[in-house]
Amino acid sequence: MDTIYALASAQGKAGVAVVRISGPSAFSACAQLCALPAARQAALRRLVWEGEVLDEALVLRFDAGASFTGEDVVELQLHGSLAVVNAVLRVLGQLDGLRLAEPGEFTRRALENECLDLAQVEGLADLIDAETEAQRKQAFRVLSGALGDKAEAWRTDLIRAAALLEATIDFADEDVPVDVSPEVLDLLDRVEASLRAESEGARISERIREGFEIAIIGPPNIGKSTLLNALAGREAAITSEYAGTTRDVIEVRMELDGLPVTVLDTAGLRETEDHVEGIGIERAKQRAAAADLRVFLLDESGDVQGVEPQDGDVIAHGKADLRGAEGFSLSGKTGQGVDELIARASTVLRGRAAQAGTATRERHRLAILKALDVLEYARIEVLNGPDRAELAAEELRTAIRALDSLVGRVDVENILDEIFASFCLGK
Repeated sequence: MDTIYALASAQGKAGVAVVRISGPSAFSACAQLCALPAARQAALRRLVWEGEVLDEALVLRFDAGASFTGEDVVELQLHGSLAVVNAVLRVLGQLDGLRLAEPGEFTRRALENECLDLAQVEGLADLIDAETEAQRKQAFRVLSGALGDKAEAWRTDLIRAAALLEATIDFADEDVPVDVSPEVLDLLDRVEASLRAESEGARISERIREGFEIAIIGPPNIGKSTLLNALAGREAAITSEYAGTTRDVIEVRMELDGLPVTVLDTAGLRETEDHVEGIGIERAKQRAAAADLRVFLLDESGDVQGVEPQDGDVIAHGKADLRGAEGFSLSGKTGQGVDELIARASTVLRGRAAQAGTATRERHRLAILKALDVLEYARIEVLNGPDRAELAAEELRTAIRALDSLVGRVDVENILDEIFASFCLGK
């Protein structure tokens, strides 16, 4: 396998830049620039090439089996100027047997060398992309192997169930006194209950990854865009005294009490003969229906134009600075009620986030649903008696393969390129 190298820290000027080298020639390549330190130790070394000092760097050595990739690895912690980094990368590119790493290639080698499973790789990608505290916690839980541990527990139970069934097949011509079906059904009950809970939490986990959506809806000129600007802390939407200013959905990403949120400013809901405004209104209704939470801003009529409030939605009177109204009122202009709105929305979304599972991607959810479907067929075959044990055992093997795909044991080659394309060169 080639020895690869790349800048592992961010591009641009910094206090420290890290260059990573991984592969069979990592040690010999580094030895051409400086004396190698002992394994898993750091040492300050001058990097010298053809009599010229490139930099004074902190050099770390990791032997195969004790590194991120599972291979021999050297990390060079350089002074983070562009000139220093470029000089070192240029020299590494001249050494025999070394080539620049492809996006995600270090992590891919960690997967191939069984240092990480596929779910952990996805967790690492999510951790790198994490922008909020909730995303960080969720990604780190997956990176730590939580989903792999669950998959292994499910696999162990299903292998036990299959082994019990196959024992009855092996002794089909003999009088076997023990009926294995109660234990098999008990194992299936346990696995199915855990899989269902994980499946139900997967959509919430995906929302934490991608962000919850909060739609601000109401009639025209009720202060929706002003409220969006107040929440965003900037002029994200155009505001005016004229009704119908917003024609399309305006999206602003932000963090709300540690949760990733996209707030949607939508077109004012009303009857209109304007074709373009009508398109915006229909789009507003669609996005509002699909959002995780809706903030209804009402005028004196209290009409919501056919959009039904759902559990957890916030209903308030708009433009509280201009009109008095009983109950909860909001004004993006003065800030009245904005803190309470944030508190209410945070409470609702945090309650939903608490239901998140370890499975965080649609791929995970589909694999779990496939396993659940197959386990139902296995249950039917078990209940049909010992004569169907062979068919039940085969269904269990199919379920095991579906769960194995979670951690990359089988049937994942077609998605590897897509996953690793999201990584930077040094990862």
